[in-house]
Amino acid sequence: MNMTKKEIRSYFSGIRKTAKNDISDDIIISRVLTLEKIVNADTVLLYASFGSEVNTWNLAEILMYKNIQTAFPICGKNGTMTFHIVKSLGQLNDGKYGISEPDISLPKPEITQQTVCIVPGLAFTVNGERLGYGGGYYDRFLLKHPEIYTVGLAYEQCIAETLPLEKHDIKVKSIITEERTIICHE
Repeated sequence: MNMTKKEIRSYFSGIRKTAKNDISDDIIISRVLTLEKIVNADTVLLYASFGSEVNTWNLAEILMYKNIQTAFPICGKNGTMTFHIVKSLGQLNDGKYGISEPDISLPKPEITQQTVCIVPGLAFTVNGERLGYGGGYYDRFLLKHPEIYTVGLAYEQCIAETLPLEKHDIKVKSIITEERTIICHE
C-alpha cells in the first residue's frame, strides 16, 4: 500500500470520523488527567478541538478548575504559532480555519521543563511519530522548545504501524488512546 501523505491524511481522517464518540473522548481525557506530567504541570498547552479530533473542551475546563495554567494557540503568519493563557473558555473566539483561539493580547506562558503540550494529529505510531495536518505549526513551535513534554491524543484505530516522517517532524513523548497510555521515548 503506497500512498501519498495527502492520501494517508484522508485515510486517517475517515477512520477518525468513524472512531469518534463521547465515551472514548471521556476515557482519553480521564487518562490524561492521571498522567504524572499533567498533574505536575505548570502550564498545559492545549489545542482547541474541532471536527473529529479528540474533544479537549472538558479537559480545558477541568485543568482551569484545578488551577493548572492553560494556554491555547494562535496560528500566525509565516507558519508561526504562539500560545496565550486563558482563564475561561469564554476568552476564545473563532479564528483561523474556524478553530477557536485566544486574543493575541492575552499573556504568553513561560515555557519550562514542567510545561506539557497536548498535540493534535490524525495518526501516531507507538514510537511517537505524528501525522499532522500539513501546516507544520506544532513542529516549528516544538523545535524551539525541546523541553516541553508532548502528549498526543488519538483513538486506538489511529495508531499506525508506520507513517511517512520527514526530518522536521517532531515526535511526541507519549500518546493516550481510549485503550492505553503509550510512553514513546524519554
